[in-house]
Amino acid sequence: MKQLLTTILVLLSYLTFAQTPEPTFAEKLGYPKGKKVLIIHVDDVGMSYESNQGAIKAIREGVANSLSVMMPCGWVPGFVNYWKENKDIDAGLHLTLTSEWKDYRWGPLAGKSNVKGLVDSQGAMWRSVGDVVKNASPDEVEAEIRAQLDRARTMGLEPTHLDSHMGTLFATPEFLQRYLKVGMQEKIPVMFPGGHNTVVQQQEKVIGDQLAMTRMVGKQLWDAGLPVLDDLENSSYGWKGPENGDKSEKALQKYKTEKYINAIKNIKPGLTMVIMHCTIHSEIFPHISDSHITREGDFLAMIDPELKKYIEKEGIILTTWREAMERRAKVK
Repeated sequence: MKQLLTTILVLLSYLTFAQTPEPTFAEKLGYPKGKKVLIIHVDDVGMSYESNQGAIKAIREGVANSLSVMMPCGWVPGFVNYWKENKDIDAGLHLTLTSEWKDYRWGPLAGKSNVKGLVDSQGAMWRSVGDVVKNASPDEVEAEIRAQLDRARTMGLEPTHLDSHMGTLFATPEFLQRYLKVGMQEKIPVMFPGGHNTVVQQQEKVIGDQLAMTRMVGKQLWDAGLPVLDDLENSSYGWKGPENGDKSEKALQKYKTEKYINAIKNIKPGLTMVIMHCTIHSEIFPHISDSHITREGDFLAMIDPELKKYIEKEGIILTTWREAMERRAKVK
């Protein structure tokens, strides 16, 4: 989501001003006024066995309630096979245009010859968002989005929503427009914070006309018949662990749980998606990614009874993209 501010600035030349939406999108969907309504969302499913198990357990044993799948990755069949027996799980697509790790990589589903601008010298997707912006065209980006959606549907998975791995689809107005276009055409909700954006303003320093543009996009999505987020909490990947260096399971869980509670306290009423990455512990995953500590911490926080207790005590409503879309379909 680091690309969001730049995208919004350039979008000023594409979109027109919109007034602050009132009431919140959560209220429009029929949720009670003044309530925090959260989609607690796990990214990067399908990337590895550990990612699959972390996400599944975070939902089955914890407070997480939604996830999204990286369709180009090797453990997608493992998750989809589980999902076919557990279709109550809210599963979207984590649209993937980068392959960032050193030794574990993947390529585009559209085929190298069809999306040459998305492929590096190893035949994999580029490692960084900047390289995608430099080399890929909007047409190639859209082709790959559609190829990933096609694979999901071929496997029998109709996604509840779409979102963006590493925020790549927010990197340019043209990429964003293709992302929104596919969602609206296919009637699939897309992750886009189009409401009051209280947390987004703090994290991305979005102000004034920039904020108005996010609200204009939110109105476009709503008018297309899709539910819209009021806000987005996306800071958990930066929570690396206790400052004293204690990486024990107990210390990591306590640290991450406190971080989530403080983040949720800062969220204002409305529909907010809280993003995280959950993995179970293994000897293998550290060889995939150096992010294993923060991912294991996310998982431990999700299954922490203290976090569940806090959510229940505060009367916070947990929902899913599926439920949000069902509610949107009933709104005239």
